Amino acid sequence: MLIIKGADVYAPEHLGVRDVLVCGGSIEMVDENIPVYYKECQVIDGSGMILTPGFVDQHVHLTGGGGEGSFHTRAPEARLSELIAGGVTTVVGLLGTDGITRSVENLLAKVKALREEGITAYCLTGSYGWPSVTVTGDLRKDIVFVEEILGLKLAVSDHRAPNISVEDLIRAASDVRVAGMLSGKAGILTLHMGDDPRGLEPVFQALDRTSIPIKTFRPTHIARNWDLCEQAMKFAQMGGYIDITCDFGPYRKVTEALRRARKAKVDIRRITISSDGQGSWSDYDEEGNLVRIGVSSVSAMHRQFRGLVLEDGEELETALSLATLNPARALELPRKGRIQAGADGDILLMRREDLSLDTVLSMGRVMMKHGEIQVRGTYE
Repeated sequence: MLIIKGADVYAPEHLGVRDVLVCGGSIEMVDENIPVYYKECQVIDGSGMILTPGFVDQHVHLTGGGGEGSFHTRAPEARLSELIAGGVTTVVGLLGTDGITRSVENLLAKVKALREEGITAYCLTGSYGWPSVTVTGDLRKDIVFVEEILGLKLAVSDHRAPNISVEDLIRAASDVRVAGMLSGKAGILTLHMGDDPRGLEPVFQALDRTSIPIKTFRPTHIARNWDLCEQAMKFAQMGGYIDITCDFGPYRKVTEALRRARKAKVDIRRITISSDGQGSWSDYDEEGNLVRIGVSSVSAMHRQFRGLVLEDGEELETALSLATLNPARALELPRKGRIQAGADGDILLMRREDLSLDTVLSMGRVMMKHGEIQVRGTYE
């Protein structure tokens, strides 16, 4: 049992100064002046801090991504301590370009390891390629029978994509949709979006030709170019979820994408952000040759949140929703992304003055306290 006393709570809506009682991995009560009945109860002083839900990062290459510059450019695996230091308490792992030297089995094992080490973890089957790499040999069986698998990853409109037909895209979405229904999961088809001029056109064609719900399709990296971003705004206006990859370096693409969303009167609840953590970012010349490559950080969501609020003047509740409640809703995880009774005990304490992370709880367990990691991965 644990009580956080006197923090300014954003649930993500602003509740004001409250105490939060956590027991058995769940939030039991959010109220003013909760009494401490048992001397064994751990008390954390939250005065002068804001308390928020843990971040829900739905796009992390947990086993490393990349490799487009040959074997030495394979990105390393994500480490538990890095996720915790970035405030990530719920993570969805996936494969990227490399579905050849990396496997869904390896990804699934990493997810299970992270669960054992203390955070909530899921994954997607598939990678960029088609037919999809799977565990069971059938993407539908992967989603139905493997608890941790929520959906499928696929790439479209990218020079590294398999360039599948609209018919195959429809077939994949239909399989994901049915498997999600049968297993009680979101059943999502996460689409890596590239820079090809077609953009989301194959998805629009699939929606026009079928009755597959728009929520099945989940385009990501939608701010990589502004033509794609404009298509994504149309997609969100139709009721779909769109995902913006966090900025790196001096860019302000997330801020600009949010500006365009407001101009288009897009419901902000339809927008999420994710880190693309441990995935490689790359630049190519006009002939398609790799000229630059690097690795994205799993701490990108916290950095983006701070930047939106402190530098760009975004409302704290809105910036927080992009990283907590919105992705939790999109993934249909009702116990995530909120501070309320019955929710999982995934909690962040941040210093009010600079929004730096002080304390992280995952399922009610203290993983970081006063900026010091308390729980590390087995081999860290």
